[in-house]
Amino acid sequence: MGSANVSEPTSVAAEAGQAVRRRTRRTRRTRRIRPCPRRAGRRRVGAAAAAMLALALTTAACGDGSGGASLGSLTVADAGFTESKILADMYGELLTNAGYKVERTSVQSTEIAQSSLESGQIDAMPQYVATYADLLNSQVNGSGAASVSSSDLNASLAGLRRLAKGLGLSVLEPADAVDQNAFAVSRSFAAEHHLTTLTDLGASGLTVKLAAGAECATRPFCQPGLEKTYGIEISEIVETGVATAQTKAAVRDNTAQLGLVLTTDATVNDYNLVVLTDDKKLQNADNLVPIVNTDSLAPEITSALNALAPVLTTADLAELNKRVDAEREKSEEVAHDFLAEKGLLDS
Repeated sequence: MGSANVSEPTSVAAEAGQAVRRRTRRTRRTRRIRPCPRRAGRRRVGAAAAAMLALALTTAACGDGSGGASLGSLTVADAGFTESKILADMYGELLTNAGYKVERTSVQSTEIAQSSLESGQIDAMPQYVATYADLLNSQVNGSGAASVSSSDLNASLAGLRRLAKGLGLSVLEPADAVDQNAFAVSRSFAAEHHLTTLTDLGASGLTVKLAAGAECATRPFCQPGLEKTYGIEISEIVETGVATAQTKAAVRDNTAQLGLVLTTDATVNDYNLVVLTDDKKLQNADNLVPIVNTDSLAPEITSALNALAPVLTTADLAELNKRVDAEREKSEEVAHDFLAEKGLLDS
């Protein structure tokens, strides 16, 4: 969701540091413009890292919505996939609206993105609370360190903030929107067996085939978790991938009775499927959250980005993803429309 993207949430297809989601990536053609002036006194990465960063970055936007003197220049990065691009475009527009000149870039390498956030080459980037907490924990305490994330958002956020502080990063307020694994059945199957939650499926005693990636058989948030937490009997993994069209079609056509999708997948309904509620909270708290280089942080940045937290829901994010991936709208236009609708931009 090669190198992992820092911003992708933990799934059965990826854990912290290897968050590669098999979601649809859409490459957006961007307009190259002259980079905005950088502020004096900023920490820099080394020459080699800077050269790597230059190769990884694609300048997408640069502007100042204030109509007057700018508060300064900021670089906002995404991790190269649709959802991350939409969030980064929102951050960029909110910061432009607050009076900053914003350069939008895209970084698909975890290592480059992380070192650039720490050095200040990147000022802000969207991340996922639980996944990013575990990634930083692995970076700071080693790959064998016990996880600091869970389904408890407050606990995961506290762990993330402790780790981020030591790396010169600030964690702002998480949005209500959360991108997690979800499990769907056909509407007819749910109606026939009176299913609304994963607990209902486990209690039914039904044996099901699960459409998912091959690794689902060993990942704690997939087959083992469903069996241990919910008592769901899974006879077979039908290897169709994570949230793919093939997965959803397999469930629709009853090749499998349960399918691994994502909470921000707005196409589930198109296949006449329904997501069963994760009522025992098997999945971790992967809420969207802005990460900002602490040396770059100012009250205007905090205020601008935190304004998004209470208004962006999982359903909103699913619909925004659909507009870009299925309806082929531009991510920056989708981001702008949402912010304007929520009253977050100056008229």
